[in-house]
Amino acid sequence: MSNQPEREVADASLPKASSDAITEPPTHWFSMLRSVGPGLIVAGSIVGSGELIATTKTGAEAGFVLLWLILLGCVVKVFTQIELGRYTITSGKTTLQAMDEVPGPRIVRRGNWLVWYWVLMWLASISQQGGIVGGVGQALSITLPITRAGQEYNEVADARQRQAFEAFQRQADPAEPSSIRPTPSTEASAVASKWETLSKTPPIDTRVWATLIAIVTSVILFFGRYRMIQSFSTVLVGSFTVLTVLNLVLLQGEVDYRVTVTEFWSGLKGSLPAGQGTAGTAIATALATFGIIGVGAAELVVYPYWCLEKGYAKFTGPNDGSDAWKRRASGWLRVMQIDAWGAMLVYTFATIAFYLLGAAVLHRVGLNPEKSEMVRTLAVMFVPVFSNWAAALFLFGAFAVLYSTFFVACASHARVFSDAMRVVGLIDASESTRQKWIRGLSGFFPILALCIYLFFPQPAKLVLLSGVAQGIMLPMLAGAALYFRYVRCEAYLRPGRFWDAMLWLSASAMLITGSWTILSQL
Repeated sequence: MSNQPEREVADASLPKASSDAITEPPTHWFSMLRSVGPGLIVAGSIVGSGELIATTKTGAEAGFVLLWLILLGCVVKVFTQIELGRYTITSGKTTLQAMDEVPGPRIVRRGNWLVWYWVLMWLASISQQGGIVGGVGQALSITLPITRAGQEYNEVADARQRQAFEAFQRQADPAEPSSIRPTPSTEASAVASKWETLSKTPPIDTRVWATLIAIVTSVILFFGRYRMIQSFSTVLVGSFTVLTVLNLVLLQGEVDYRVTVTEFWSGLKGSLPAGQGTAGTAIATALATFGIIGVGAAELVVYPYWCLEKGYAKFTGPNDGSDAWKRRASGWLRVMQIDAWGAMLVYTFATIAFYLLGAAVLHRVGLNPEKSEMVRTLAVMFVPVFSNWAAALFLFGAFAVLYSTFFVACASHARVFSDAMRVVGLIDASESTRQKWIRGLSGFFPILALCIYLFFPQPAKLVLLSGVAQGIMLPMLAGAALYFRYVRCEAYLRPGRFWDAMLWLSASAMLITGSWTILSQL
C-alpha cells in the first residue's frame, strides 16, 4: 500500500492533443450557447430516475415539507461539478484518473480509495438502471398489455386507484351528493379481493417489455447508431417536462389539489416531517433522493467525460504556460460553466414541478409509487387535470424520460467503467483498447441491468439504493474538488472568494448528507 499518487502512470494514458484540434473559444453568447452539450446530455439522464421516480416518491411520502432539501440538492452540487470539470479541461484527464491523484490509501498501480469506492457505487448505479428498465417495461405493459392476464391486471389496478380518488374526494367534501361521489360498496370489496389474488403473481407483460427494450438498447449502443435516438429522446424529455409544468399550472384550478402559497412556503422553511414511522421513511427517501437529484454522484463523475468528448480539453490544448493557452483555458471554462448552470436551470425547474405534483396529488390521495405499481401510481398526478387522457399522456412521457435515462446511463457507464479498468490496470492504457471496451460494455450493460430487474422487480427500491450509495460518495467527491481547487488549480484560473465560499458550502452540504445517510443506514 502507498499514500502517494503515481502521476506518471496516469499521465501516460492520456490522449495526446493535436495542434490541429486547438480551437479559440467563442466570445459571443450565441456562439457559447451553440458550444454547450455535456450538461444537456447529463440532464437527459437525470430527469428519469431522480426527478420522475425519486422526487415524486419523496413528495408522496413527505408532502410539501421537504421542498427545501430537494431544491438544495439541485443547486448546491453544481459548484463541485464545475470544479471537477475545471481540472479535466485544464489537465485533459478523465474523472477517475483525476480521482486517482487524490492523496490517501491506494493499491500500487491498482487505484486509490476513491477509485475503489466508485466501483462499489457503480454496482448500486447499475442496479438503478435495472429499476429504470423495469419502469419502462411497466409503462409499456400498461399501455400495450401483451397477455389477457395483463389486461385483467390493468383493469383491477385502475379500479383500485379510482377507489382511492373517491375516498379522498369524499373526505375533502363530505357534503357532496353521493350520486356524484359514490360510497364504498360490495364492488370495492370485490376489487380488493381480486387484487389480493392478482398481486401475488403479477403477469409477465412488464418483464417481456423490459427484456425487449434491453435487447434493442444493447444492439443500438453496441453498433454505435445512437445519435438519432438520443436526439429524439432529448426532444421527448423536453416535451414531457413542459407537459409536466403545464399540468402543475392547470392543477391550480382544481380546488382539492391546488398548491397554496402557504404550502409552498412551508416547504422552504428547512423543517422536517413531524411524527414517527412515516416521517422517518420520508426522511430516508429524501436522503436517498438527495444523492441522485440534480447532478448526483454518478453524474458528477461522468460529466467530465462528456466534456472531453465534446472537445473542451482538446480545444484548449496542452498546458504550455503561454498567454494563448491561458486565454483559451479561460474561454472554454466559461463555456463549461454556462453549460453546467444552464442544465441546472432545466432540471431544477423539472424537479420542483415533479415534487409539487407528488405532494399535491399523491400525498393527499394517499398513494405511494412502489413495486409493480410505480408507473401507474405516478400517472395519477395527471388525473385531476387531464382525466381520461391522463394515463396516455403520462405513459408517453414516462416512456420517453425513463428510456432516455436508461439509454444515456448505459452509454455513460460504459465510458467510466472502461476507464476504471484502465486506472486499476486491468487493461492497457491505450485509448484504442478503451474504445473497444466501451463498445462491448455498451452492449453488455443493458442486459446486466435487465437481469438485475428480473431478479429484484422493485424499480423504486433499486433507484433509491443507488441514491444511498451516491449520497455516501458525495462528500468524497466534494473533498476531491477542494483538493483540485487548492492544490492543482493554476494560479491564473483560480476563482474568487465568493466562488470559494460557495464551493465550501457545497462540500459542507454534501458532507452532512453523506454522514446522515450513513448514520440512517446504521
